[in-house]
Amino acid sequence: MSFEKLGLRTDLLRAVKAQGYTIPTPIQARAIPVVLEGKDVLAGARTGTGKTAAFALPILQRLSETQNKGRHPRALVLTPTRELAAQVGESFETYGKHLSLRTTVIFGGVNINPQISKLRHGVDIVVATPGRLLDHAARRTLDLSRIEVLVLDEGDRMLDMGFIHDIRKVIKLVPVKRQNMLFSATYSDEIKRLADGLLIKPVLIEVSQRNTAAEGVTQMVYQVPQAGKRGLLSSLIREGNWHKVLVFTRTKHGANKLTKQLLSDGVSAAAIHGNKSQSTRTKALADFKSGAVQTLVATDIAARGLDIQQLPHVVNFDLPHVPEDYIHRIGRTGRAGADGIALSLVSQDEQKLLMGIQRLLKLQIPVKESGIRMPPAVSKPKSRPVVARKKTQNARGRKAISGWLSSGHQRMKEAGARA
Repeated sequence: MSFEKLGLRTDLLRAVKAQGYTIPTPIQARAIPVVLEGKDVLAGARTGTGKTAAFALPILQRLSETQNKGRHPRALVLTPTRELAAQVGESFETYGKHLSLRTTVIFGGVNINPQISKLRHGVDIVVATPGRLLDHAARRTLDLSRIEVLVLDEGDRMLDMGFIHDIRKVIKLVPVKRQNMLFSATYSDEIKRLADGLLIKPVLIEVSQRNTAAEGVTQMVYQVPQAGKRGLLSSLIREGNWHKVLVFTRTKHGANKLTKQLLSDGVSAAAIHGNKSQSTRTKALADFKSGAVQTLVATDIAARGLDIQQLPHVVNFDLPHVPEDYIHRIGRTGRAGADGIALSLVSQDEQKLLMGIQRLLKLQIPVKESGIRMPPAVSKPKSRPVVARKKTQNARGRKAISGWLSSGHQRMKEAGARA
């Protein structure tokens, strides 16, 4: 099937063709006609399957069919992270470049005044993170009373990040009569409850098995002690001549520390996480995409929203505590049918996390020799029970007292004899 057969207008087809796309992905082929019909959608698709275009293209078409006289926002897309908001906003701009529709992106960490200025000039589509969106609503710099289409992108991630209360507040600000779409890479009871409260007779679109990694991603595990991870990673990057690798750590401090260590090893690297300013995060991502930076070290904030073309390697320096986050992390590679490699450096104390990931995926991830021996399991020396120690101590005490009394009694007898 071609994009022409999906019912898209010529202006959109021109923009799609300019990006080099000729055949829609499965999620696009199934979702675009449904969205054009105005139906609610519940879509399950992994990252990297082209889902942004699956809702952006039909939204642009629907809005272009009527005039927005007051320039009030008519479509709202909520995303969990700033990076994803920026990416989705770029997609709307790219696909809608031949249309007279305006898109603006709203998120925190940057000056709010330029956003206010854009909103005052009028917009058709708003892509936003929940917190900054509600900030604008409270300031009355944003009117959501004319919203016709509401999209929750990466719904599972938004719930993971604790946005459920913000989402409910946003829903109260938009009209009751509207078209709704919920896109989620994984399913949970919370997602089902959110869908039940948001969607009306939705069309369920599922193009891939739930909780699975992309087919083009080769997964491997290196069993390595924690102290040997940094050296192994540096060796893999240098000896393998890796030009672009995304590395995940569990903490912000760990990301900063590893970045400094890689730089000292002669590997160009930059860190991206929540404590970095938005300008720093944007620059690090731009440098990584351009090839100026070889290695991007990130926390899970970057597991969603990073659309990096031809990313061949993803490394889990630390395994995530939540198995689903593993899927989101390695989903940064193997996008849009491309091949990729996902490596995990697993220490002794991460074995249970690895088992949880393998249970979720329902597969055994192959183990590759690292050349670094894992430390043997340390067996604690057996100790006598506390009660036994107490009995021993008591026995010793009684023996000492008995000896002291006996010696005292003997001294008294000798003193009496001398008298």
